[in-house]
Amino acid sequence: MSLTFPRVLHAPGLLYRSLTCTNHTGYLLFLPRTRRFCAITISSVSKSSEELMVVVGGGAAGIYGAIRAKTLAPNLKVVVVEKGKALSKVKISGGGRCNVTNGHCVDNMILAEHYPRGHKELRGSFFKMHSPMDTMTWFSDHGVELKTEDDGRVFPVSNSSSSVIDCLLSEAKSRGVILLTGKVVTSASSIARGKFTVRVEKRTADIVEYVEAEYLLIASGSSRQGYSLAAQLGHTIVEPVPSLFTFKIDDFQLAELSGVTFTKAKAKLKLDTMQKNVPPLTQVGPMLVTHWGLSGPVILRLSAWGARDLSISNYKGILEVDFAPDLHAEDVKSVLNQHKNRFPKQKLLSSWPSEFGLAKRFWKYIIDRKGLSGDILWSSISRGSLTSVAFLLKHCTFNVIGKGQFKDEFVTAGGVPLSEIYLNTMESRIQSNLFFAGEVLNVDGVTGGFNFQNAWSGGYIAGTSVGTLANGSNPRYREEDVA
Repeated sequence: MSLTFPRVLHAPGLLYRSLTCTNHTGYLLFLPRTRRFCAITISSVSKSSEELMVVVGGGAAGIYGAIRAKTLAPNLKVVVVEKGKALSKVKISGGGRCNVTNGHCVDNMILAEHYPRGHKELRGSFFKMHSPMDTMTWFSDHGVELKTEDDGRVFPVSNSSSSVIDCLLSEAKSRGVILLTGKVVTSASSIARGKFTVRVEKRTADIVEYVEAEYLLIASGSSRQGYSLAAQLGHTIVEPVPSLFTFKIDDFQLAELSGVTFTKAKAKLKLDTMQKNVPPLTQVGPMLVTHWGLSGPVILRLSAWGARDLSISNYKGILEVDFAPDLHAEDVKSVLNQHKNRFPKQKLLSSWPSEFGLAKRFWKYIIDRKGLSGDILWSSISRGSLTSVAFLLKHCTFNVIGKGQFKDEFVTAGGVPLSEIYLNTMESRIQSNLFFAGEVLNVDGVTGGFNFQNAWSGGYIAGTSVGTLANGSNPRYREEDVA
């Protein structure tokens, strides 16, 4: 008698026990009527010839990929295994509104430039196969009305991530996707005929299940679980480091300005660990003062592009900020001199050029840093002092001493290298029938809906590949053959 691992299929209301070996490969269910749990073969419900797809991770990429695969191949059994709550990151994203994608990047080349890891590789087939416009169309067609804000971020009109979550879960359910929560895939190995044996453990009890699957999609986000599974199946891992975080600043006076915002600032990050011939990382955009330092889109983008260098430098460096990026240095001096001539009898603290768009609290911070009294009149300020203030507005430096976290939207740089994946199918170059999607790959985007778009695109492509294979077709053409 040969021993093979049996298949396992979840059915609502049924409980599992550890599997035993059997001489028949089929789907097994465990009946909850008694505590002895009798195993039965459900050949009357599911034929042994039916193929199974296991999705590791019930996030955006995993659920989207599962829906796509099941849509193309209705007879394919699709099981999503999620250790926590499904779509938990979708729930908290965008302050609970869910930044679905970015609607301003219709050019895929420009879109790819928003990914510090992946900006070269994603210029090819990836977004051509499923673009932000495709994402918006999909959600609109499935009942989620969307809106595009001035900065390109796309949200549901309801301003609630629940609209997106309900849509995805409802579509998954209607398609017959099976969702198992509270369970963890702890190991996976390839077996004969291109199949996989997947070990699933229940988080709250000492229960183990072994599942035999034809297709495996790892879409576990930045969880170590996904990296471990990828390594077990022959992949290398780029060590993950944080991305998209705020900067802690060593300046007690700045901490008192929490809540002050800047519509536009230009920030340069200088790190000792960066090569001398490499220019400082530079970004332009809105900025926010927090009680621990600096945040806002310009800082988050800097943290993303500098994620690895910042990690190496232990998150210490010099940040130089230009608070008048649209004005040349001489123009800043000219604006200050003109203000002096127009308001000579006004006090320095109570009057300052409106052209800079600065809050009063921050203007006080600037003059305090230059050692100027707020009670002196503009007529009493020397030309040298004005030059000094102008220089500070254009070259204000801060000591970065650490990182903060961007709310709960934790993003990592690292994971499975894109060089080990066929991006036109999301299939592994190392192991057939193994697919990846989402943040488990060494791809991360800046803030603004780009990380979710990576999840939607990757999940869609992987789901398309599996669904096509399950239908008996072969989508395995090489990326270099794609126009």
